[in-house]
Amino acid sequence: MDGQVTVKTLKDVVIRFSGDSGDGMQLTGTIFSDLSAMLGNTISTFPDFPAEIRAPQGTLSGVSGYQVHIGSESVRAPGDSADVLVAMNPAALKVNKKHLKRESVIIIDNDSFGAGDLKKAEFSTDDPFTELGLTTQQVIAAPITSMVKDGLKEFGLDNKSAVRCKNMFALGLICWLFDRPLEHAEEFLDRKFGKKPDLRNANIKALHDGFNFGANTHASTTVYRVENQQPKPGRYLDINGNKATAYGLIAAAERAGLELFLGSYPITPATDILHELAKHKALGVKTVQAEDEIAGICTAIGASFAGDLAVTTTSGPGLALKGEAMGLSVIAEIPLVIVDVQRAGPSTGMPTKSEQTDLMQALYGRNGESPMPVIAATTPSDCFYSAYWAAKIALEHMTPVILLTDSFIANGSSAWRIPQMHDLPEIKQHTVDLRPETDKRWRPYERNSETQVRYWAKPGMEGYEHRLGGLEKDYHTSAISTDADNHELMVRTRAEKVAKIADKIPQLEVEGDLDAELLIVGWGGTYGHLYETMQEMRAVGHKIALAHFAFINPLPSNAEEVLRRYKRVVIAEQNTGQFASYLRGLLPGFCPLQYNRITGQPFTVAELTEAFTKIIEQ
Repeated sequence: MDGQVTVKTLKDVVIRFSGDSGDGMQLTGTIFSDLSAMLGNTISTFPDFPAEIRAPQGTLSGVSGYQVHIGSESVRAPGDSADVLVAMNPAALKVNKKHLKRESVIIIDNDSFGAGDLKKAEFSTDDPFTELGLTTQQVIAAPITSMVKDGLKEFGLDNKSAVRCKNMFALGLICWLFDRPLEHAEEFLDRKFGKKPDLRNANIKALHDGFNFGANTHASTTVYRVENQQPKPGRYLDINGNKATAYGLIAAAERAGLELFLGSYPITPATDILHELAKHKALGVKTVQAEDEIAGICTAIGASFAGDLAVTTTSGPGLALKGEAMGLSVIAEIPLVIVDVQRAGPSTGMPTKSEQTDLMQALYGRNGESPMPVIAATTPSDCFYSAYWAAKIALEHMTPVILLTDSFIANGSSAWRIPQMHDLPEIKQHTVDLRPETDKRWRPYERNSETQVRYWAKPGMEGYEHRLGGLEKDYHTSAISTDADNHELMVRTRAEKVAKIADKIPQLEVEGDLDAELLIVGWGGTYGHLYETMQEMRAVGHKIALAHFAFINPLPSNAEEVLRRYKRVVIAEQNTGQFASYLRGLLPGFCPLQYNRITGQPFTVAELTEAFTKIIEQ
């Protein structure tokens, strides 16, 4: 080694941090993502953790990972394969072998690759790299555990506390490898351990020790630099989807002039929305952790009747339990936002893995004719705007609304430019104040004749005393009715009210080539992968377009025209074809191709590119 280090500039890079659930890889990845976003890079992340609360240490089932894709240009997906892998033990190396590029860099903790560690990870030899066929990768081996313990002796920490700082050593080494300053990481650690100065100082020391190890030993002959872009002026935040959802709901309540109420029961992967909203009592947010899913939505229905912007959050199993109460909110015609953070099912399924398998449940999972608007967020940062739109539709059209996100975008993060409140769409509650002047007494189900939206009266308003309930009401008198013709009229009126929302939502946009030989169609959290697939295929000469749906029910008013414009259409979903079946039912004669995977993992751009290229070449 001659002491010379080459600095190589990259357009983008994918880094994967991996180790035991207790190794702090999620935190390490989060800090590095935040640092990259603050430096002006675009980012997309993918936390990938096991369903087990704590699998035996060093075993394959206990591996936890965090992947981040950083770029100097637009980055919309977390990347297929890693340029750099941090593997804190042999199990992490084995599990992530399939995620590595051929010429990637692997950083390992030498101290965790002993004979016992290899046996736990089910290796049959003492050479894990040869056994896995990892012969083209560059390996940076560092005695991380022992260096951390030696370096932190001055702080008087017990052995366990000292070893837990090794993730900061790994972070420091990665910061050196990618020419990143350490100031932001230090600020994060200062905030996290400010009340525990010994832990704060120990973690910062480990961070610097990792950086210095790379600098002093020239662990790699190449340092990588991802150039920063010049972002649109404003304040940016590295935000995950669940936090963005919480912020979107808070913003909607503020814009509408209402207090926000959340009634929920904890469930993976939606619980963090409850955690985040519980922090904001100063903003008029009220949260109730109910005893079960049914109580959660029922408290929200009561809060809506009382005049709040009411929300309940859940995942697929909880959505099933909420079905009857959702029907009550449909027939009572009150505003309510139901957030479903989808996960792999059925039943308990794979709680920490992601799918798009709740669509049919969201559309039809209630007894009777029970139409509800359904929105699907497309990226972590889009969760903010989707939550805002869900609240806007609920309040302006007096209806429950289901917002679908999924585990991938709920836990993943991207750089988000914080909007100004005045830039967000206006939210006008459909209250009795908007009722035309008339001598007739107000009735609870009196409607706007154009939109079919009933007028909202809140308790305490003199002259507007009323009751709502689950029994059918007379269209004209609002009294309980079992008349057959009236029931059909009310069923069709509720459906018409939802259908007319199409006039108030954005049009469906087509990205890519307007004269495309293939139109890719997706919805929800697959947007980043589908967009990058489209761009890669266009780069090699194919004419490709993408139409990605965020508004599912009703569809945007131009959706049919867009879908029928192209000779070949392929719908890509992480289910067996629920959206494709839905569109076929709405559009007679529409016969799209399908691409479906149900693995609990996000799509990869490589697999999508291969599949779509075959379709074009047929």
